[in-house]
Amino acid sequence: MENNDKEKTPNKPFYRDQKPKGGEEDGGFKFNFVWVLLLIGVVLALMNLPLFQHRTEEISMTDLRKLMIDHEVKAIEIVGAKEGLVYLDSAALTLPKYKTLAKNNFFNSTNLGPHFSFTVASNDKFDEFMNTFYKEHPEVKEISVYYKEKGDYNGIIGWVILIGLSFLFWMFMLRRMGGGAMGGPGGNIFNIGKSKAILFDKDEKIKITFDDVAGLDEAKEEVQEIVEFLKNPKKYTILGGKIPKGALLIGPPGTGKTLIAKAMAGEAQVPFFSISGSDFVEMFVGVGASRVRDLFRQARDKAPCIIFIDEIDAIGRARGKTLVQGNDERESTLNQLLVEMDGFSGEKGVIIIAATNRPDVLDQALLRPGRFDRQISIDRPDLKGREQIFKVHLKAIKTGKDIDPLKLAAQTPGFVGADIANICNEAALIAARKEKSEVEFEDFNDAIDRVIGGLEKKNKIIQPEEKKIIAYHEAGHALCGWFLEYAHPLVKVSIVPRGVAALGYAQYLPKEKYLETTEEMKDRMCMTMGGRAAERVVFDRISTGAMSDLDVVTKMAYAAIAYYGMNEKVGNVSFYDMVNNSTFSRPYSEETAKMIDEEARKFIDEQYVRAQALLRDKRAMLDILANELLTKEVIFKDDLERLLGRRPFDKQETTEPDKSTESSTGNTDSAAST
Repeated sequence: MENNDKEKTPNKPFYRDQKPKGGEEDGGFKFNFVWVLLLIGVVLALMNLPLFQHRTEEISMTDLRKLMIDHEVKAIEIVGAKEGLVYLDSAALTLPKYKTLAKNNFFNSTNLGPHFSFTVASNDKFDEFMNTFYKEHPEVKEISVYYKEKGDYNGIIGWVILIGLSFLFWMFMLRRMGGGAMGGPGGNIFNIGKSKAILFDKDEKIKITFDDVAGLDEAKEEVQEIVEFLKNPKKYTILGGKIPKGALLIGPPGTGKTLIAKAMAGEAQVPFFSISGSDFVEMFVGVGASRVRDLFRQARDKAPCIIFIDEIDAIGRARGKTLVQGNDERESTLNQLLVEMDGFSGEKGVIIIAATNRPDVLDQALLRPGRFDRQISIDRPDLKGREQIFKVHLKAIKTGKDIDPLKLAAQTPGFVGADIANICNEAALIAARKEKSEVEFEDFNDAIDRVIGGLEKKNKIIQPEEKKIIAYHEAGHALCGWFLEYAHPLVKVSIVPRGVAALGYAQYLPKEKYLETTEEMKDRMCMTMGGRAAERVVFDRISTGAMSDLDVVTKMAYAAIAYYGMNEKVGNVSFYDMVNNSTFSRPYSEETAKMIDEEARKFIDEQYVRAQALLRDKRAMLDILANELLTKEVIFKDDLERLLGRRPFDKQETTEPDKSTESSTGNTDSAAST
């Protein structure tokens, strides 16, 4: 269902107003105003350092008097009636005792001054000092005195540096938040509320089409109609029909929801906006709602067009259903989305396609007709769908003549498109590891085993006694399934250790049907308990290997009694919704709870006893299967037919119609180690 990345890579998209920058590709310099601010901050900081500041030696009034008597003072400057600055005469600077003054000023190598400083009580006091000096020393030429108000430049520079550095830090933090807080491709702070949607315009050729989407025929028909509506609206409006406002793609992960959206972009030939639900969410209040408004503004300018929102449950969760206070920012974003989808503007030609695998958590206001008019289910593919998906992915692989897509599809029940793509890739890697010239069916079998059970643990050492227990455990599963009418047909049994804790597993092919009767559920439970029953029958003791089996049958038993009403004593009641919506207590009395527990235990014990009886009756066959497993480690359905004869219920199975989709995934029972 996923297409080949090598052959189907879409052209690189651009934001709406984004243009290719030659400087980024050819190595040219890219101007950024942040670097200018950073340079200014560094210069201001350096100017405040002592190394770069002018320094003067402080002297007393007596020293000043001596300098003036020696005719060495050229001028005096009084700053703010507090500080006096002394400027020496150029002739005095040539004296040996003043040669060190040049070292005190980094920038002023000619040492123009000031050279000394002294403390002043007040301007009047200094005037009185100078008048007294001239009277006492009339031979001294009058010295120029200047008075100047002091400006607190150091304080101003300090504040400028603080504000500048704070601004730079803020911009740095915004960029670290994924670039999204800076508003998209340009990183402009004023674009913080701009939409981050990627626009695929009509001129941009997208190579993915509906031909690349396999196994989803019904879903393709639904979305193809929407695309056709955009291309030729008169075909529908002439009869009074209205274009649907939105469609919600619902399905498990990996089923191809995003792939269908990409195919719509390739087929529609209209502007296509793509965005993730998480792109609306931000730490700043109001940013999400602003981005929603900007997205729909751009979409209205480009109408007719399509907006695709992936993982819409990130912003579309139901409001006010939890006891914890809601996220106001997310809810305001959802409210704005609801308004834009069904506001007073009545804009036409903008269709919203959204995808989610959690439709149960979405707000009901989002799901009503008029917003998402259609809910398109993207289910797991059936046998025919899996065959089509395999054909798509096998095109890119050099396969052998023994590869049959139908046979591969039969061995992968419950697999989605992403799983099948993974299997094909793993098979190619395995064949390459074995230095083969083409991928054979054996490689696909190994890939399926790896995906289902995990990586084979070749270095795991299992004691012979343990291996025997595992063999009989898996043989018990296989034998019970072989002789139970409603059990799923067996595909493979393995005692090769795989994954984290799986020491063996049995793979079955679920029947493709929607409903399950009480008898069918009992047979499945009996088959699942067959592993532990075999341990009890053969060794008269049990191990920890049935942990996953017990988990499966326990859930089945409680579901049969509390959800499906399959127990006569509890009755035709269902507590499914009440159990899911109840947080703190059971939605039934303690007496009913006790009854459900007792009946569930009884239900499981009956199938456990039934499995033991079946295995005791077929003990010779159980030994044959276990010995075959110990010898070959992996056996298939053909091996069971050779050892046990044809399965008694195969005729009934072959007459069943093969038109329904699968109701469950492949059942892989594993013997878990402690």
